[in-house]
Amino acid sequence: MDDSFDVGARLRQLRREKGLSQRELAKRASVTNSSISLIEQNSVSPSVSSLKKILDALPVSISAFFAGDEPSHPRPFYRAGELTEIGDGQLSWRLVAARRPDRRMSVLHERYPPGADSGEEMLEHEGEEGGVVISGTIEITVNGEVGILEAGDGYYFDSRLPHRFRNIGDEECVIVSANTPPSFSDGGEELHHG
Repeated sequence: MDDSFDVGARLRQLRREKGLSQRELAKRASVTNSSISLIEQNSVSPSVSSLKKILDALPVSISAFFAGDEPSHPRPFYRAGELTEIGDGQLSWRLVAARRPDRRMSVLHERYPPGADSGEEMLEHEGEEGGVVISGTIEITVNGEVGILEAGDGYYFDSRLPHRFRNIGDEECVIVSANTPPSFSDGGEELHHG
């Protein structure tokens, strides 16, 4: 299960592999030195947008960060417990086939508890993304345009436009989404809404 993933140890491992001090990584990512230290100690759980800034500075993609060893033979089916959690501890984004080599799209099962937010900073990255709300309500802002979507509603937009996801309702919002290229997983400069 990916629920026991050690974010701090993984960040420390990747930072050391790149030969960076905590101070240098913090400078590159435009975050405080203490932020890197606290994350590596697992004292704080970074938001998806904060983690993206840090990983972009390495550069390492989100899925490379969370992925383990690639399977020798890609398989077609994944049980719920096998999806890779790449959320921030508040919102949950579970990636299908995270370790599949040469994956050309990202498929996510997203859960936003009431008040959950993809981050104050608007996100921008290469590609396109779309999804369907399964339950609950989500406010999506794309390039200044705000949409409030409910169960059965969908979205699709150019990911280079600044965007943000926020649960403004009082119940959990569940979304199934996809994006291509698989930016949540394949390049430090690219990321799904995170």
